[in-house]
Amino acid sequence: MGQPRTCRAALLLATLAAGMLGAGLASTAGAEESQFGYVYTTDLLPKGAMEVEQWATWRHQKIAGTFDQLDGRTEFEYGLADNLQVAMYLNYTWAQAYRNGPYGITTPPEPLSYDNPDPYSHYQASRFVGVSGEVIYRIFSPYTDKIGMAVYVEPTIGAAFRELETKLILQKNFFDDRLVTAFNATYAPEWRNQHVDDLPGKKAWNYEVDANLGVAASYRFAPNWSAGLEFENEHEYNSYNFTRESNSGYYFGPTIHYGGKRFFVTATFLEQLPWASTHSDTVPGALVGGRVFDNDFEKYRLRIKGGFYF
Repeated sequence: MGQPRTCRAALLLATLAAGMLGAGLASTAGAEESQFGYVYTTDLLPKGAMEVEQWATWRHQKIAGTFDQLDGRTEFEYGLADNLQVAMYLNYTWAQAYRNGPYGITTPPEPLSYDNPDPYSHYQASRFVGVSGEVIYRIFSPYTDKIGMAVYVEPTIGAAFRELETKLILQKNFFDDRLVTAFNATYAPEWRNQHVDDLPGKKAWNYEVDANLGVAASYRFAPNWSAGLEFENEHEYNSYNFTRESNSGYYFGPTIHYGGKRFFVTATFLEQLPWASTHSDTVPGALVGGRVFDNDFEKYRLRIKGGFYF
């Protein structure tokens, strides 16, 4: 039952990628956009420029059983100044799961963790997660300074979800800007309205903190085309001060980017590396073979982003 749905999710992403790529090849070369699926750069829209982006992220495979999650983000960006960019996102998700969690329990993913399915049943759901606002302010440019630096703030509000994501973004270019390297440090408290254990029908707001590090490099090997690698180290804490760590995961994989004058597309595939370890608040049974498979961690991720400029 799960496998046909998995194939449909893969086919949807492949179709989306093909459509974006076809439109990109028909566009005029020259535009520059982030070469990465997960790591941000300090490159911003110029003052008065506008852009619409569509993201699709497929997350696949947990401990066992069936698991697929498809996250979508629709974004509108605007350049308030050459060094200040604002944006608004709509966030939504779909997932299916069956006996995918520790000890063969059906477990929904993190954006749907307020659901409480039967532990041995097939689960499928889709939700509108919330609305995000984004502000990126560039302090230094990699084209005029020794290193680029920007700060990022993104609040998200939804019916059962709140988040305040902050980032420090660094960028360094080499070889006449053909090689782009970037580093992100993220601190993001999250609040979810979830079921209370042992109190059926009762919910309460719980929190955790994501603290992530990302490193990426991409080389422009042909006009408009770049390819590279991304690395993500993600940590989750049940505190605001980096104590009571629950999870840590490490992801690595290739990225490819096409940027035209009016259009860009970026695709990044990541696999979780077997480097995870047990922490004070790790859920029993969530760590298998050196990989963590708690709510926000899976073995494979594929993200495709496309954007149109106005």
